[in-house]
Amino acid sequence: MDRGTVGSAQSGRLLVEVREEGSSAVVTPAGELDHHTADLLREPLDALLAKGFSRLVVDCSRLEFCDSTGLNVLLGTRLKAEAAGGGVHLAGMLPVVARVFEITGAGAVFTVHDSVEDALADEAG
Repeated sequence: MDRGTVGSAQSGRLLVEVREEGSSAVVTPAGELDHHTADLLREPLDALLAKGFSRLVVDCSRLEFCDSTGLNVLLGTRLKAEAAGGGVHLAGMLPVVARVFEITGAGAVFTVHDSVEDALADEAG
């Protein structure tokens, strides 16, 4: 599998790493995803979709906080990915972030995996 790092972006409270894993792209936001940092995640997700990756795995294992703006970035990306025949898979969610998805009901529209490895192994799904 191609494990090359495609890029990263950082602003005080959020670091976003992107890498290609076969036909999937893995995006790892680390820190706080909120109104002030949402574009740091939105931009690489949009760039990956534009590059032809319709199957995106978001590694949430280092995401410490997610507000409604961050949630909307993920929901919007999900719609774009599904329109392209793919989807957004969430992996390794910490309880504090999982709670946001639970409260809003957004968890029901994503495929959620325990780990990135599980999400990548489920590539057919």
